[in-house]
Order: sequence, then C-alpha cells, then structure tokens
Amino acid sequence: MAAWRFALGPAAAALACLAPALASNADLGRALFRQQCLLCHSAEPADHGGSDGPGLGGLLGRSAAGDPDFSYTQALRSAKIVWDAPTLERFLASPGTLVPGTAMTAAVPDAQDRRALLSYLESLSNRTPAGRPASSVPTARIGGRHGDLSAQAHADWRFDAPGRLHWIDIEHLPPPYLTAAARNPPQLVEEPASAALRLPHGFRIGVFARGLAGPRALRVAPSGEVFVSETRAGRITVLQPAGDGAVVATKTVFAQGLSGPFGMAFYPRGDHPQWLYVAEVNRVVRYRYQPGDQVARAAPEIVIPSLAPASTYGHSTRDLAISADGAHLYVSVGSASNVAEDMPRKTPAQIQAWEASRAAGAAWGAEENRADVLEFDIRAPGPARILATGLRNCVGLSIQAQTGQLWCTTNERDLLGDDLVPDYSTRVRDGAFYGWPWYYTGGHEDPRHRGERPDLAGKVTLPDVPFQAHSAPLSLVFYDATAGSSVFPRDYLGDGFAVMHGSWNRASRTGYKVVRVRMAHGAPTGEYEDFLVGFIIDDARVRGRPVGAAVSRDGSLLISDDGANVVYRISYAP
Repeated sequence: MAAWRFALGPAAAALACLAPALASNADLGRALFRQQCLLCHSAEPADHGGSDGPGLGGLLGRSAAGDPDFSYTQALRSAKIVWDAPTLERFLASPGTLVPGTAMTAAVPDAQDRRALLSYLESLSNRTPAGRPASSVPTARIGGRHGDLSAQAHADWRFDAPGRLHWIDIEHLPPPYLTAAARNPPQLVEEPASAALRLPHGFRIGVFARGLAGPRALRVAPSGEVFVSETRAGRITVLQPAGDGAVVATKTVFAQGLSGPFGMAFYPRGDHPQWLYVAEVNRVVRYRYQPGDQVARAAPEIVIPSLAPASTYGHSTRDLAISADGAHLYVSVGSASNVAEDMPRKTPAQIQAWEASRAAGAAWGAEENRADVLEFDIRAPGPARILATGLRNCVGLSIQAQTGQLWCTTNERDLLGDDLVPDYSTRVRDGAFYGWPWYYTGGHEDPRHRGERPDLAGKVTLPDVPFQAHSAPLSLVFYDATAGSSVFPRDYLGDGFAVMHGSWNRASRTGYKVVRVRMAHGAPTGEYEDFLVGFIIDDARVRGRPVGAAVSRDGSLLISDDGANVVYRISYAP
C-alpha cells in the first residue's frame, strides 16, 4: 500500500486492498476495512493505523489528489474527480476506465465487496479525516445535503453515473473566453451492443415506441394516451399503450400539416378536457377534443395568430402551459439569435419609452416579443402580456403541481467558453428579467454588450437550478404519481426530471442524459443528480438525444429521443 500512495486518491488507495466477499452493509464493510486496510489507513479517530496512507473518514465529497500531504499521478490530478459513491463504485470496478493512465491497477471485481466498503465509507461521510482539520473536506451544505463544489471541473461525460450529485457554484464562474469556442457536433449511431443505458438500482428502461419522426414534446391525456409532437414531420401522433403499459399497441396520426409543432396542453385542466392546444412556430391553434380521441374531430381553430413580428427564424420551439387556475395560457418564444448581436442601439430615453409599454429587459428589433414568456387570457386571447424577459431560449414550460408555479427550462448563450453560460430550470416570476442578452446568471455582464445597460445592473433574477453550460436542457416534468404498477419510490414525489439534449459546442461533451432536480418542501435546492445516463458512447459518438418527458398513468416516466426516433419507458420494480 505504501508504494501506491503516490498514484492514488485517498479513496483509491484504501479500496485497493479488498479481498473476501462480504455482504453489503456498514458493519461488514468496517470489518473488511479493519482486516485489510488499517495497516496503511485510518478512518475513525480511534484508529491507530494509517502510517503510509491518508485518513479516509469523511472521504465522500473530497477531491481526489487533494490531500496536500501526498503526491499523485498526473492522470489522477487531471481527472478532477470528487469522490462520491457512484464514482467510487466505478473506479473500483475498473480504475483504468474511469482514469486512463492511473497507476491503480487492482480492480475489485466482486460487487458485494465494493458495496460493503462503500457502505462503511458512506457512514463516515459527516466526519473529518482522522488527524486532519475540518477545512480539508471541500463540501458545501446545500438544501440539507452535501453539494459538489467542482461540478464545472468534472462535467466530462465519463464521470456521469446514476446518483452523481451536481451543484453549479454561480458565485465563482470562470471568466469569459477562458477556453475557445468549440464546435463539436455528435455522430449519431445505432444502439451499440457494448453500451447500456444506466439508472439507479431498481429502475428499468425499455423502448415504449419506435419508428417516430423526430419525437419531441410528450403529453399524457387523462384517458392514458400519449400525445407526441413530431416537429420535423409537422404532426401530432397519439400512442395508445398496451394493456401492461410497457409498449405501444397502436400509433395514430392525430393532426398533420402543422408548422413546427412543439408544445401541447389540454384544456380545461382535469379529467374532462374539451380542447388540445398546440404551439406552432408563430401561432397557437386548438383542436376540439374528447378523452379517447386519437384523430382530430375537425380542422383547428386559430387561437393566437401571431406570437412575434419576426418569429420564423432562430430558435423555433414554442411551448405551452396553462395556469393552475385555468385562467391564463403561457407561451415561450426563444430568441432569434445567440446574443442579439445585430439588435440596433437605443438611447436611454428610447429604452425607457419602449419598456414602459412592455416590460423591463424587453428586447426590440428582430427580438421583439422574443426571449420572453408571454401570457394570454385563455378565454379571450388578445395582445400578449410579457410575463418575464431575458430568457434566451425557454424551450420547456411546466407547471409544478404542488405549488401551481410556472417553470421554464432554458438554453443559454454560446461562444463564451466551455463552462459559460450555465443553462437552467427556474421558476418564472411575474415581471422578472433573467439577463439576456446584456447579463447572465445574475450580475455577470456579457462582454459583447459591455456598458450598454447599466440601468439593469443588479436587477437580474437568478435562476433556481443552474446546469452545466451547453447541456441543452429541453424539458422539465415534475413527478406527481402516487399509485400505479410502476410508481417510483415515495422520495421522488414532487421532484423534477430535466431532459438534456446534449452539447454540440463544448470541447468535452456534456448532457445527453436525464437528471433529477431536487426539491425540499416544494422549493428547489439548486442541486441536480444524474438519473438516466449512457447515451454517450465515446468522445465522438452518441446513441441518441433525449428531449421530452411525461409521467404515464401507471407511474412510469416516458422520455422522447429525437436522435434514435424512439420513446423510452422507465419503470420501477423494487
């Protein structure tokens, strides 16, 4: 063990010495540690070992290669790993896969051995390492749990694993242009035999529907049918589940000939809707509907003939949501550009006059009524009221059932570097300005608009849940199922699932996964954790690009994938 300390992180050195197979619990893990590892390491204050290795109490949440009393290989230093349970599990199973070039060569092939020791180390997660001050544990208490302070540093897809926690420290974002702008589009390939999608223990995934044409937004009707917008094909398709809910029994075109349909909403809310609203690129239409309909009864009615003066180019997805009280229709309209590069200048007096009839932070020119969430009276839609501004591309709108709050999931701007600007999901505040194009993530001024809007400094609303930059989150659904054959464990109730389409403009790929957005008493903690991963095969290839999400009547979670042209179904079976 003494010879390994120069190559390994604190966890890796200890975990190399596993031998006998033991059951998965902390007591047996402790016995395993004391039998095999105590010679070199300490874990608890009463231990008298560890003369050749670092103390391992409080290991979880610590950075690998972070103990100043030890030296490490360059491979481990460059990996930027923070030790959590999923990462330790993967490292133990195959050190060289997680950290190519590591000097650690002894894997722990037996899963029970790994889980036993991990259980013991997790039981020590709130302790400081024996003989070391508390300041050596680089964790932050976020929402009652430990958040990862290095989310930006290890956002590389190789470290994705179910349960891996992320927290973006928006107080310490990197400066603009720290890295060059990247163009790194993925190569889509068919599902490889060697790759598997991964979920937390007890969850299973299967293909619910195949043969779709660019499936994007998903909505589950009160009668159980699944409506999917096939945006590129210009149609809405209905998927009728089979008796067990595992696969589709029938697939029917509900409506076609639409212009880039995306968002959908049933109205009134509840079990007996009479209309299906659909958002096209520059208008909203509605179809007469009765529960069970799989084909539109008549031609659509035009509800909102125009969303913005210039809405046919740039970001084209439009999502819909209906307020909890059924009074308002919300429509998100993304920007025409990356960061309003060609928007003409206005004088302070002109800006004041412009915003007086609109909202603070409202853009103009080709960006009029864009990068906004618009509000309409659903019973008598007239001119739009701007609910919130500065939302570059609010792709997904959702209503949080527990609170009735409107949420927006946003793709932020490009060309400032690999780790700028964080994407996000956030509650939409009436009258709030979220920064675009002049500011981002609070008071960070975009250098391309330096000095243009000093009047907005200090008036930017911070997003609730920042995501790794360029993850491209497209939707957020709140898990609200309490019964059904596939209902998730109780602690998932009320949490969100954000679906990440994946980066094309980051040197190291990120996104391409579904993450769990943690809530505490209905309020976001700011954390998110990996839930469904495995879409990325290697640095160049991916097997799909997830887009939308919906909770089925049996409690399963449906995920659309417009790269593989399928809809997945995630079920739970303990």
